[in-house]
Amino acid sequence: MKIRIVVATRQNQDDFSNCTATGKSLSIYKYPFLEIRLFPNNKVGLPEVYNLAIEESIKSPALLVFAHDDLHLLDYHWVEELERSLLQFQILGLAGNKRRMPRQPAWFLDEHFQWDMPENLSGAIGHGKSFPPTNLSNYGAPHQEVKLLDGLWLACLSTTLVDSNLRFDERFDFDFYDLDFCRQAEIKQLKMGTCAISAIHESGGNFNTEQWRQAYNLYLDKWGD
Repeated sequence: MKIRIVVATRQNQDDFSNCTATGKSLSIYKYPFLEIRLFPNNKVGLPEVYNLAIEESIKSPALLVFAHDDLHLLDYHWVEELERSLLQFQILGLAGNKRRMPRQPAWFLDEHFQWDMPENLSGAIGHGKSFPPTNLSNYGAPHQEVKLLDGLWLACLSTTLVDSNLRFDERFDFDFYDLDFCRQAEIKQLKMGTCAISAIHESGGNFNTEQWRQAYNLYLDKWGD
């Protein structure tokens, strides 16, 4: 199966490979079926470049992996895990929530920024700049069906996206594009779930910033809750 990693970065192509966590991680995997669709020097929202990669896949189908550029990919068997998990789910992520509550502003939080109960969470993500991670968020057992996924790593067959006419909403530059994508997928009855791939995420997110609040209001305007 051809696997195409779709990554947008503010770095140029050389600095992506030599300086970013995702670039350095992917450099060790020399699989002939692995491609990197890189958007260097990127200044537009992630949905815009992700949608371009989906359109390109119409003529060149692949398993698309939409990844942030600050991921340390630690799992030597991540390809096998992706393929196994695709037998169970149509859209994959590393962490997510099994339920969705009204006005929920992120996959794991309620409107008051409280953690959901452990039984509603699935997956694990390390946090920090190197291994071992500064901390490990072990949310719950993987391979569970979820309603919301974290956008740091999303994987799906391109044919699934094309056939279902599922795209990322370009109104969301960076925040809430993943929640919106999952809600669209739910309406289209696509099954989402977590896979067991070990990774470290360097960024903790930008929750409750002015940019984030503007995106939250846009999200509520679209969905109502």
